[in-house]
Amino acid sequence: MKVDVLLGLQWGDEGKGKIVDVLTPNYNIITRFQGGPNAGHTLEFNNVKHVLHTIPSGIFRKNTINIIGNGVVIDPVIFKKEIFDLKQPDIDFTKIIYISKKAHLILPTHKILDAASEQAKGKSKIGSTLKGIGPTYMDKTGRNGLRIGDIISDNFINRYNALKQKHLNLIKQYNFNFDITESEKEWFKAIEFIKNYKFIDSENYINESLNNNKTILAEGAQGTLLDIDFGTYPFVTSSNTICAGACTGLGVAPNKIGEVFGIFKAYCTRVGSGPFPTELFDNDGKKLQNIGHEFGATTGRPRRCGWLDLVALKYAVTINGVTRLYMMKTDVLDSFDTIKVATAYKINNKIIKHFPYELSNDIKPIYSELKGWKTDLTKINSKNDFPDELNDYIKFIEENIGVPIKIVSVGPDRKQTIHI
Repeated sequence: MKVDVLLGLQWGDEGKGKIVDVLTPNYNIITRFQGGPNAGHTLEFNNVKHVLHTIPSGIFRKNTINIIGNGVVIDPVIFKKEIFDLKQPDIDFTKIIYISKKAHLILPTHKILDAASEQAKGKSKIGSTLKGIGPTYMDKTGRNGLRIGDIISDNFINRYNALKQKHLNLIKQYNFNFDITESEKEWFKAIEFIKNYKFIDSENYINESLNNNKTILAEGAQGTLLDIDFGTYPFVTSSNTICAGACTGLGVAPNKIGEVFGIFKAYCTRVGSGPFPTELFDNDGKKLQNIGHEFGATTGRPRRCGWLDLVALKYAVTINGVTRLYMMKTDVLDSFDTIKVATAYKINNKIIKHFPYELSNDIKPIYSELKGWKTDLTKINSKNDFPDELNDYIKFIEENIGVPIKIVSVGPDRKQTIHI
């Protein structure tokens, strides 16, 4: 058996949570392999919306094991709150959520460092979610971090205090007022709570499961264009969001990767700062934002909106080895007379068809225009009922990208998912 991987192909917020929930009945195990509570995966069914930050999106299927992998960073306070917010009394989450011993812990002082650093950047700030993600990964690569497995060691408190003091010394460099007294108390209560869950050697568990013919889906967080190496640096997250991150974030070999499912919106959005070639500042942009309810699931910040960018999408498909495309929020485009799609960039009077290193305000997207379908897709239950204009849109994307679109989402509910 191999691990299938599901990834976002844009700047996050593509709708990964919904698709994981839809696909989960086909899998024994759902895993998260990178990121932390800066992610916000939204699922909706039975007219109830659920937002997950750390927990894999297979959590609502009773017979599925959910693993938080070694590449994830965990805030125990947010994890605890997330569990309580699920409000599923018929599910014993301690039986179906496993946590890698090698996953790193976010401390209260990590979040203070995050906020102080972002404030110091002023106008050049990167748009951090202020969840302490970056400082936690910095401690990880600096070999100072605390991990889930350390919680049950005899010297945990001493190691916590040593790392906390290191952070306090760093924070002195900033003119930043803070008090962690209450947040620290809450953090230690959450540490006791998280001890109720099973800590595992996740790389061994996952590989043994593959050997025993268990089906596994790895759920990515954020999006490809936020990858620390291949995203729009420095306006990126602190981990590898691409397919290769599943190997390092779970401990599986590259030859153990199976299908790669790429999720993208039928248009583009971005939260926070950074390049966005197809961003709209007109009524079309406001219309996308309002119809799509484009506000961050984690931060609540309004998302910047623009037309679909096939240059960026093809780039993401290439570096991830995507085998299937899933198009989300297609219904948001229902009322547009004309829909634009960027197929190239113009930079210094040169036409560029690849995603370049030099991303600046001087980039001008070159658009193709397609006729809108002017149909309420939310009422459609079959691909046979797709309007011709939607079929043309799908075909146009497939021909430019070279990968088939296998799912079209026409609404937020798990039932509003059309398989092609």
